[in-house]
Amino acid sequence: MLSAILVENIKCGGCANQITKKLMSLPGVEQVDIDVEQGMVSLEVKDESIIVLVKSQLASLGYPETGTIEGVAAAGAKARSFVSCAIGKMTRE
Repeated sequence: MLSAILVENIKCGGCANQITKKLMSLPGVEQVDIDVEQGMVSLEVKDESIIVLVKSQLASLGYPETGTIEGVAAAGAKARSFVSCAIGKMTRE
């Protein structure tokens, strides 16, 4: 099943690298593609129930879904995304 989630705070390839790494570690996530400029996380999952887990993981990394309470109150999320971005840049393969 294909799904796309518009998220806050994606700034660069480091962000995309960290998001991809974390989401690919979730059971049932088969593919992740990130459009940095659009802030779009596209993924292929085994079934729709996994999307809730994906959105939770994204929010915990500092990339909350746009239009959600977490996305509107994204000050704390921006700090988490900054850290996630830095880690993604250091671990880029």
